[in-house]
Amino acid sequence: MTAATPAYGAPSAIRFADDAAAPGSAPAVLGRAAPRLSWQLPPLPGGAPTAHRLRLTHADGRTETRTTASPEQVRAPWPFAPLPSRARGTVEVAVQADGRWTPWSDPAPFETTLLHAGDWRARFVSPRTLGAPHGPAPLIGRSFELPAEATRARLHLTSLGIHIARLNGHRVTDEELAPGWTAYRHRLRFRSHDVTAALRPGTNELTALLGNGWYRGKLGGAGERAVYGDRLALLAQLEVECADGSTHVIATDGTWHAHDTGVLADDLYDGQTTDLRRARGGPGPVDVLDVPPGRLFPADTPPVRPIAHHPAAPPTRTPAHALLYDFGANVVGRVRLDVRGEAGREVTVRHAEVLEDGELSTRPLRGAAATDRYILAGGGTETLDSPLTFHGFRYATVEGVAPEDILRAEAVVLSSDLRPTGTFDCSHPGVRTLHENVGRSMRGNFLDIPTDCPQRDERLGWTGDIQIFAPTAAFLADCDAFLASWLRDLAAEQHPDGTVPFAVPDVHRNILPAAAAWGDAVTVVPWTLYERFGDRDALAELYPAMRRWVDHLDRAAGEDHVWAGRFQFGDWLDPAAPPDEPGAARTDKDLVATAHFARSARILADTARLLGHHEDAARYARLAADVRTAFAETFATPAGRLLSDTPTAYAMALVWDLLPSPRQRATAGDRLADLVRANGFRMATGFVGTPLITDALTGAGHAHLAYRLLLEESCPSWLYPVTMGATTMWERWDSMLPDGTVNPGQMTSFNHYALGAVADWLHRRVAGLAPAAPGYREIDVRPVPGPGLTWARAALDTPYGRAAAGWRVTGDRLVVEVSVPPGAHATVRLPGAAATGGERVGPGEHRFEVPWASGDGRRPASIREAVDDAALWTALGEVLVKEGAVPDLAATFPLAARGFDLPPGRLAEVVLPRARRDRVDRLQEALDAVLAGE
Repeated sequence: MTAATPAYGAPSAIRFADDAAAPGSAPAVLGRAAPRLSWQLPPLPGGAPTAHRLRLTHADGRTETRTTASPEQVRAPWPFAPLPSRARGTVEVAVQADGRWTPWSDPAPFETTLLHAGDWRARFVSPRTLGAPHGPAPLIGRSFELPAEATRARLHLTSLGIHIARLNGHRVTDEELAPGWTAYRHRLRFRSHDVTAALRPGTNELTALLGNGWYRGKLGGAGERAVYGDRLALLAQLEVECADGSTHVIATDGTWHAHDTGVLADDLYDGQTTDLRRARGGPGPVDVLDVPPGRLFPADTPPVRPIAHHPAAPPTRTPAHALLYDFGANVVGRVRLDVRGEAGREVTVRHAEVLEDGELSTRPLRGAAATDRYILAGGGTETLDSPLTFHGFRYATVEGVAPEDILRAEAVVLSSDLRPTGTFDCSHPGVRTLHENVGRSMRGNFLDIPTDCPQRDERLGWTGDIQIFAPTAAFLADCDAFLASWLRDLAAEQHPDGTVPFAVPDVHRNILPAAAAWGDAVTVVPWTLYERFGDRDALAELYPAMRRWVDHLDRAAGEDHVWAGRFQFGDWLDPAAPPDEPGAARTDKDLVATAHFARSARILADTARLLGHHEDAARYARLAADVRTAFAETFATPAGRLLSDTPTAYAMALVWDLLPSPRQRATAGDRLADLVRANGFRMATGFVGTPLITDALTGAGHAHLAYRLLLEESCPSWLYPVTMGATTMWERWDSMLPDGTVNPGQMTSFNHYALGAVADWLHRRVAGLAPAAPGYREIDVRPVPGPGLTWARAALDTPYGRAAAGWRVTGDRLVVEVSVPPGAHATVRLPGAAATGGERVGPGEHRFEVPWASGDGRRPASIREAVDDAALWTALGEVLVKEGAVPDLAATFPLAARGFDLPPGRLAEVVLPRARRDRVDRLQEALDAVLAGE
């Protein structure tokens, strides 16, 4: 009997890695002559793929086919001749497995934009007499004639400042804050828009309203304006093909006109003021500016768009009787109102993230006014909107109009339009909320660049924040192109000596020195894109910048390989730091710096090996080993105790393998565990230590303590903000104090994703879904269940397809379920099973089950073991509080640390070392009753 021939389905339609359009848009808009191609496989029952075939169909119907003997399906190279500008066509793929070819995929349409500086006929034009920094926003435009219906039209557009373009009165795109923020001195993004449907035979008009944006508005806490230049300008090139066969190019030049408008003022920090009574003014001349076309580059990341609209709850009144709206969550964007009122009435909208004593808490905004104003035209319902600004807010007050005359109030939520990819869920509602808050903070701060915060007079691309958060971001959204674009700005802004600016784009203008954890973004973020997306190109592109950074550190450290004695941020925002000294951390800054030096050198060595730079690979591997040795000799004892006896120090040493001997690593792991216990499972780490501590505990065999950290609700902890009603991550562990007042420090944000980097551990270790090869081609499924959760699961749209892992405790059994996409494999290691290399499984759905016990039922043999039993220690603590031995439960932990190795029967003498014997005996008798289960 002949075996049935496997029936293959078609691969998915090709996805272009260089597509800068919105997720799901067609055709793809490409800014590369040789785009990179990815596709997902159908189930292949006959075996693994061995080759792929690509078919290119040109706009004129010509076809080309290329066959490649490679199983690669992620970022496969373009096998055809480089594409010219304005090319159009489709690409299909078929895959071979077991000697058989799949059907062709659906055609993926594409077009290329302007690829060369010589493609531009347009010049930048700027108002000659209008558009002063503090004056009305200018409008630049021109009318033109078309002899027939447009059959194809593309508008290539950018500006100095931000722009809103209209054709015949209709917005060209729903893109916001275009062209976004890049390192303007080096790189200026343009986008290409299909505007065919907006054109008509006869007279047409193209206009663009220009705002100050990042180019000319306030930037940084000092309130400096016009960091990049003092003249706004527009560059527009409209290319039209008409039904009569004619072609037309309408390009900005000296014949265009400028007009003033009713936008009286606009600023990203301060807000927008609009007089709705004012029509645009008469035409004025423009000047043609000499801007080098070499700065222009095609859009390489999806634009900022409205991603949601949050209606407000019915308004209330503040104690000062202002009308107050609550939009239900802390978001980034602006408030849009529909109102009625007489002409000349002024309506004022103020924004804030939190309330304090029932009023808007505006002190955390510092110098940002975050206020929009409108002067009504009257005569009916008017929509109040301020598209030349954005704010970070949950609450807004509205003054100048009665509540019955506000017909609609909503928050327009803005973010870079990135495709969501990853989900996480678990049995603990607080952890679910925590994860939701992490995602909301990422969306709010991924606004064209990865910013630190969206509300105060800052909103900068701090390198340290994204360095620690990149792995979490790479799970939550398809942010490869987004971060790769930002890395190009980083490389452009890097100093000649290799120093990486603290923030990119660099508004500090090269006045600050290198800093560990911040500058290390140049090595860590490209490596993350390779690990999570299979983006080898990001490593190749950033390799020179990575090498310059590590060489700079090598020179700074000198012959002893210890990076010491220079400015450092250190473990920024250690919770023990005073409110106005965020860098006053407990962990030695030289230790932090040297640890990061070792890490970056190792990443660089691995990158050099991957890219085939063998001499560099050997050199930087030696350097990484030397720095690792120097770290251990300088900052660690032979037994494994560290000079800085802090959780952050031990977490770095353990996760980054900076201690050479097994004895040192074991001691460090146990010491970290005891520090966590002694601090009552509250956080004692800042920006540097927080992403590492749960991994360090888990790797050292103390996963139960990582869970205790995760589930702690007292301040400082991850769940403390959740108990306080937070809907985003906070910059400080105590941005809001338990009494509802705002932290007195001058640097307090309620939307800061950095401390949310713990979500990466939730995905990889709690749920058990981790990459073991670039792009999740190999998946490491190693879930770590722990106390307080009965189930957890994570799912991710990897480049190969949907992968998932999760577990649940059912009685005395642990059930683990795994989903592996075609083209990938997973190695599954089950908790509690015999120590083996795990079971390797292929594409499909898999289920595993092992015996499981939540506890061993033993009476604790030491005070340390009693502390680890949350319910038991709470009961013991209640006795200690009741008997007056301690003021509260939190005070029991540091006291217990004095006798962790002693049996619980000596707890009273540990807590009361200098008390009378009879008091100690009475207290121990009460504690023994709890220990006996009475």
